[in-house]
Amino acid sequence: QVHLVESGGGLVQAGDSLRLSCAASGGTFSSCALGWFRQAPGKERYEFVAAISWSGLTTNYADSVKGRFTISRDNAKSTVYLQMNSLKPEDTGVYYCAATELVQFTTTLNEYDYWGQGTQVVVSS
Repeated sequence: QVHLVESGGGLVQAGDSLRLSCAASGGTFSSCALGWFRQAPGKERYEFVAAISWSGLTTNYADSVKGRFTISRDNAKSTVYLQMNSLKPEDTGVYYCAATELVQFTTTLNEYDYWGQGTQVVVSS
């Protein structure tokens, strides 16, 4: 069982930066594929944002964030990060980190077994 806790969200202006963190406990963090998803206001669907493989060598990003967001992991701290630069109002939403020990890498929401509670990001124009 992997327990995830996100932090780092907040209210920022367009063009600002934020770094989200997701601290894990339980399970074997170094064996987990990790991802970030977000839910925009009024939307039921969770949108894929970024993913990183258990080794950290493979990453993938949604087209909407490519070049602006960077996912990374620190296995020594059992933490995954999402550095968000040049934020836009359309980046507003609740950001969730997710983990799975069953595959080495995935961008598919349904393949993640563990989810954090989410952290709110609001980008004003």
